[in-house]
This record gives sequence, structure tokens and C-alpha cells, in this order.
Amino acid sequence: MDASLDTTTLQGIEIKAIRANESSPIAKTNLGKKDIQKNNIGQDLPFILDQTPSVQVNSDAGNGIGYTGIRIRGIDATRVNVTINGIPYNDAESQGTYFVDLPDIAASSGSIQIQRGIGSSSNGAGAFGGSIHINTNEINPKPSLQFNNNTGSFQSFRNTLQYNSGLLNNHFVFTGRISQVSSNGYVDRATTRLGAAYAGMAWVHHKTSLQLNVFSGKEKTYAAWFGINQATLDSNRQYNPAGTEKPGEPYDNETDNYTQSHVQFFCNQQINQRWKSSMALFLTRGKGYYEQYKAYQSFAAYGLPNYFNGTDSVYESDLIRQLWLDNYFYGSVFSLQYNQAKTNIIIGGSLTNYDGHHFGEVIGIPMLPALTHPHRWYNLVADKNDYSLYAKWTQQLHSHWQTYVDMQIRKVDYRIDGFRDNPQLLINNNYTFFNPKIGVTYTKGRHQFFCSYAKASKEPNRDDFEASNDQQPKPETLHDVEIGFNQQYATGAWNINAYGMFYKNQLVLSGKINDVFAYTRTNIKNSYRIGIELQGSKKILPDIELKGNVTLSSNKVLNFSEYIDNYDSGIQTSVFHKNADISFSPAVIASGTISFKPCKHLELSLVNKYVSDQYLDNTSNKARRLSGYFTQHARIEYTSQLKKNGSISLFVQGNNLWSAHYASNGYTFSYVYGGYFTTENYYYPMALFNLMTGIGINL
Repeated sequence: MDASLDTTTLQGIEIKAIRANESSPIAKTNLGKKDIQKNNIGQDLPFILDQTPSVQVNSDAGNGIGYTGIRIRGIDATRVNVTINGIPYNDAESQGTYFVDLPDIAASSGSIQIQRGIGSSSNGAGAFGGSIHINTNEINPKPSLQFNNNTGSFQSFRNTLQYNSGLLNNHFVFTGRISQVSSNGYVDRATTRLGAAYAGMAWVHHKTSLQLNVFSGKEKTYAAWFGINQATLDSNRQYNPAGTEKPGEPYDNETDNYTQSHVQFFCNQQINQRWKSSMALFLTRGKGYYEQYKAYQSFAAYGLPNYFNGTDSVYESDLIRQLWLDNYFYGSVFSLQYNQAKTNIIIGGSLTNYDGHHFGEVIGIPMLPALTHPHRWYNLVADKNDYSLYAKWTQQLHSHWQTYVDMQIRKVDYRIDGFRDNPQLLINNNYTFFNPKIGVTYTKGRHQFFCSYAKASKEPNRDDFEASNDQQPKPETLHDVEIGFNQQYATGAWNINAYGMFYKNQLVLSGKINDVFAYTRTNIKNSYRIGIELQGSKKILPDIELKGNVTLSSNKVLNFSEYIDNYDSGIQTSVFHKNADISFSPAVIASGTISFKPCKHLELSLVNKYVSDQYLDNTSNKARRLSGYFTQHARIEYTSQLKKNGSISLFVQGNNLWSAHYASNGYTFSYVYGGYFTTENYYYPMALFNLMTGIGINL
């Protein structure tokens, strides 16, 4: 390789623009490629991150394959900013992240950074208490060919073939991956069929690099997102109510079908020794539908005429429908970076546009087999523009002191031309947010201390707007204070981080029905999260290592009114709660791993996870909670080097060794009927003891 060729320009200037470095006053965890590969056994990305601080995960199917979720410090995925190579990944409207649409993306990831709290200014929506930054642009100048094949319980399979050309002709690099993931799920009929492809091409010449990534994922997942009630959980925890509106056997195609494709183009330029620039263009294309069997549906609700059967008019019938989403998300992210001696300045931002098309089609009516083509009963569009600009200034004041200033302006224009149940409801909102961040870091030897303050603001999600003009939701605001200390030493490291997150107008579900008879989130004036995160690692013997973390927190809604349906009176009842716990926010989250290497090629690991009780709503009602749980996984891995720089590895992993009966997610609602007050809880049970095995070959 030409010594004058600087391949560091391939490592992603756009990544460095939004990631926190080692001395940034931000609570963070970095995972390298080795850590990612070790934890990637075919489950979705949230489960790969499960052992990082303050993280809890859930799975509709019960085994981590298919639709999965993640919370950081109790903060749900709609408030966690996710980027891939600096490009926003959150859905522009729901602001959630659906990793099922990008199967096995971890196989192409060279590093992942998880930021807790507001973190550094990023691109896109959802940066409201946590961030996950994925990097697939790291280039290995050495050629390689990798095979990974996993199989396990519930007929789960993962097959991956990955190729890296290495540096060709001193300028070119090609990478490629194909993946297939499938599982029948722990829950009945919770089948998942996933396919993915990734292709990357990079060209580097002296201080310039160009890179093109094209990747796509396709999923077909049987619905498992309805949950089950307490009685069913006790008698048949694998029961799935999806498809059971059909008489007899459940409908066999109650499935979610979606294809998401990404095109990313990067241009990195090192202008001189002090200045670097980066620009990226991207397009995300998504299209798919959810098909379901619906019983006793009114023809009028679908714009269909009544059916005359020869003697009577028929007003309703069972039918099969598809709910479609067809969207384009495109734009640019950019940064200009200055670095000289003790000063680092980054100016960057993003320009993005989302074009969303929502429509529904009736594709079959059992009593009318003559229906020859789909009937479209709603056809709606949404448009969202997002512009942001940030400036970050890091200054070394002294050999030990460093200051950090980060200022962001973000402008959002959002237009919704109707909702499925309210097609005449039009929304046109504009927001301008100013998000400042400041901090200081003190470093001396292997000790580091930091403190910081940050503010973030966030627009409501699509569903929040389904209300009249006088009941429109307000944006949320968060003030975040972080104080941390860490120490490294020869045989390990430890750190402690204290945080206070104070919300204004946080949007929560209260059970209240708005003027269009929809349950949407409402703003509450004051709420907070206060906690301490402890993390450490220690080699107690040359062959035995301990790693662990624990989060202790208090998460409160100061004043909250719960609304309960009263079907006897037809009027909702209001119940006031003071200083109640925020839903899905356990007071304790802990994980730990014990690793033992009895010989060079063999490693034994015992992985532990504990999550304390958490509430299903914001009332602190003990009758509406998820019980705490403790699980253990055991892993045996054997790795052997091949003669020509390659390796082969084998592993067996037992999950939930003691078959703990637990649910990691759920929901609740209450009502009054016939003079009785009833609360119904629904749960998403996790699998009992199960196995995953695999073989990996690296040539």
C-alpha cells in the first residue's frame, strides 16, 4: 500500500461529527467489531445491546427475532436517535426504529456507540434521551471471506455470507453481504422470514474518498403484537390471538410485509492538515403492508355498498384488508471539521424530506368471492421537512481541562393530510428548536471527571396529532444534567455516572379520549428521571474476567390525571395521581458477565440480567405492573486459527437457563361496566430455556 495514501479518510468523517470522543462529557458505551460479532447470534440489534448500561429489551415473538424493542433508562425507541453512518434511521412520522426491516445489520457494523442522555447533536428526530450510532463504513484493507451459520430452538436459522476485497490497486474496496434469518418464534405462529443484502464500494485517492452503500432488507412476520391477558398467560403463555377473528383455524396470512432499501453516497475530503469536510446524500425507500382478517365489518365504513342477497340487504361482513405504507425519505448530511493543537470545531447539519403515502385496501370478502380487484377505502399523504445546523467547539484549556460547547438549531415542517379514521383532519405544523449543550472534562492520568448540561426539544409523533386544533399536542422539552467519573487501571476499569433528566410537557398515555374519540398521548407539565449508573470490569485472574453494570433510578410523574372509560354513564372518570412512577421505568437494571478461558481456544461465559418491577402505566398501581425478572445465559465458544490467517469458531448458547417465567413488555387499560371496575393487563411473554448454536469461518 502506498505510504502516502491516508485510508483514515475512509473511516467516516461523518461518523466523527456526531459521535462523542473519549474525552467528551457524555455518558456512552462503545462496542467494537469483535464485541458485536460475539453477541450477534441471529437476534435483532436490541438484543446485541442488552448487556450495555441502562438497557432493557423486549420481543413480540419471545425469542429476539422479528419485532423487537429497546429502552434506554426507561426511554422508549421513539425518543432514541438512531443513525447509520451519520444518516438518520428513525421513522420520520412515528419516530420509532424497526430493526426487523434491516435484518442482520450488525454483521456489517464495524462499531456502535450508545449515548445515554441527550448526548451530542445528531441528525434526525428522536434525540431525546438516548442515541445509537451505527458505523458500517469502516474499511479493512485486508481481504476476507466470512461464513456464519446459526441454528437453534423454534426452528431459528441465520445464514450470512460476507466478502471484503481489501484494498485493490491501492484505491478500491468492495464489500458485500447476504443474510437470511428465519424463526417460528416462541409464541404460536410468530413466524419470521427475513432477507437482507449489503453492497459497498469505496475509492480513495490521497486525501479524498468516495463511498457508495446500497443495502436492503425484506421481512415477512406473522403478527404477534396483541399480547395476552393474565388468565391466558397462566394457562397458555404461547397463545397468539392474531388471526383468530376468522372462524375455525386462525387466518394463515395475518402478516406484516415490508421492504426497506437504502442508498448512501459519501464524499470525504481532507482539505489540509487542519480542515476536513464530509457530505453525504441518501435515499431510504420503504414499501409494505399489514394484512389482517377482520370480522363483522360495516360496508359503509369502507365505502362499499350494501349487498343484496336476493331477499335482504346485508350491511356487514367479514373481510380481508391490507394497510399500506409507501414512503420516500431522502436528503443530505454534512460537516466541516477544524482541528489544531488544542482546538476542535465541527460545523454540520442535515436537510431531509419525508414523503409518506398511507392507504388501505380491501382484498377479499368471503361472502363476495366475485371481488376481483382491491377496493381502496382511504388514501392519505404526509410530508415532513427537517432542517438542522449545529456547531461543536472543544477547547483544551490546560493539560488537564477541556471544555465542550454544542449548539443546534432544528426546524421541522410537518403536514398530514388526514388520518385513516379521520380523513378530513388536516395538520400543518411548524417548529423551531434551539438545543444547547455545554460541559467540562478533567483528565489526569487514568482518571477522568466530567459534568454537562444539555437541552433537547422534540415534536410529537403522527398519532399525537389526531385531535382537533384546540387539542393539539405541544412539543416536549428535556433538560439533562450529567456528572461522571471513570478510572482505568492495568487489570480493568470502572466508572460512575449520575444523571438528572427533567421534562416539560412530556407526552404520555393517560387513557383520555379526545374529541375525535381516539386514545392519544397528552402533555403533562412536569416529570423527571434521576439515577446513578455504575459500570466496571476486572480481571481477577489471568483467565477470569468480570464485567457488569447497574442502574439505580427514580422516575416520576409529579401530577397526573388518569382517565377511565365508564360504559355505564358514557362519561370518562378522572383519577388524580401525585408523584407516580413513569411507565416502563424500572428502579433497577443490572447485568453482569463472568468469562473464563481454561485454554487459549476455549471461552466459557455466564451472562446475567436483572430488571426490577415496572409499571404498565403512570399510576404506580401494583395491579398494573410487569414483575421483575432475573435471567441467565451460558455460552461455550471454541475458536481456532487456520494456517493461512483465517479462523473457525463454534459456539453453543443456552438462553434463560432456569426457564424464568417473565414478560418484558405489556399494556393495560381499565373501565367501569355493569357497576364493576375492571383492569385488564396484557403481556408479551419471553421464551423459556432455549438454545442457539453456530459456526463461523473467516478466511
